[in-house]
Amino acid sequence: MKLYGSYTSPYVRHCRIALLEAGVTFEFIETDQAASANKSPTKRVPFLEDGDIFLTDSSAIIRHAREKVGTRFLPGIAELNQYCMVNAALDSCTNLFFLQRDGVDIQAYEYTKRQAARIESSLAELNSLLLPTQAPYNDVHLRLGCFLAWALFRNRITLDAHKKLHTFLNGMNTYQPFANTAPPV
Repeated sequence: MKLYGSYTSPYVRHCRIALLEAGVTFEFIETDQAASANKSPTKRVPFLEDGDIFLTDSSAIIRHAREKVGTRFLPGIAELNQYCMVNAALDSCTNLFFLQRDGVDIQAYEYTKRQAARIESSLAELNSLLLPTQAPYNDVHLRLGCFLAWALFRNRITLDAHKKLHTFLNGMNTYQPFANTAPPV
């Protein structure tokens, strides 16, 4: 099994955690934008090769890892909804990061302002959830932790107004698979 991605991607990090938790042997192949554009039809990371299986989305990869060991990925509708909310905020955050890095003034357009507002309203809603401060964590928690850690790493958010999220992330940072997949500094 080969997982392609970058050490900094929150999507790739969640996949690495899921594979580590599953105890699946895999090779991690660091991949840049040019290589992912050539190898994956989605032109992004992560993507995974497992024999005849080729997956191009982190959620599909995580589900594959969970099913390999007989566990369910997002077993309930409430978990799925929370996972999708985290993904919406994460997608908005990564899009704004790359737009700004490419020189776009993200304060100049209504679309990008809506993306920023989506991040803030999602953080407020996620802060209202009942979140664990220690393992075990489910895939909503893992995705949320990967999002928060990445967004803080890239200086995209602050958790000053979201104390529960701050406490949650502090707990996540002590979880070995999460700590072992942190981006290199």
